[in-house]
This record gives sequence, structure tokens and C-alpha cells, in this order.
Amino acid sequence: MREPERIVRMETVKSLTGLSQSTIYRKIREGTFPAQLKISANSAGWHASEISRWVANPTVWRPRTRNEFDFDD
Repeated sequence: MREPERIVRMETVKSLTGLSQSTIYRKIREGTFPAQLKISANSAGWHASEISRWVANPTVWRPRTRNEFDFDD
């Protein structure tokens, strides 16, 4: 059985990517960075695996489609 997906917050994402908060939000708007997930009414985060995928190859990163699965995560 797979472990639940880990959620990371903004400070962790900034640390992992080396990007500023404003750059992260700009890239989200452009579609070149993973979108946030709503965690609660006042907080959001990202799937750790999506951030890892982006860090591994930011120039070719694209959002996964509904039919794509990654069994190596």
C-alpha cells in the first residue's frame, strides 16, 4: 500500500526550488509551476512529488493529466 502524498508549504517550496514567493506565483499563473492545493480555508500547499518533478527538470515540467500515473513516487 502506498503512503499518503506529503504536502509541503511555501517556505519548503522556496527552499527546494530557490525561487522567491513572487516568482512561484508568477510561474503558477504562466502554467510553468505546479498549482497549489487548498488544504483548509486559510492554507494551501503542494504535493511534494510535483515539486520534486519540477526541480528535476523545470524546463520541460508540465501538469499531469488525469490519466497519468507515477508508480515510482
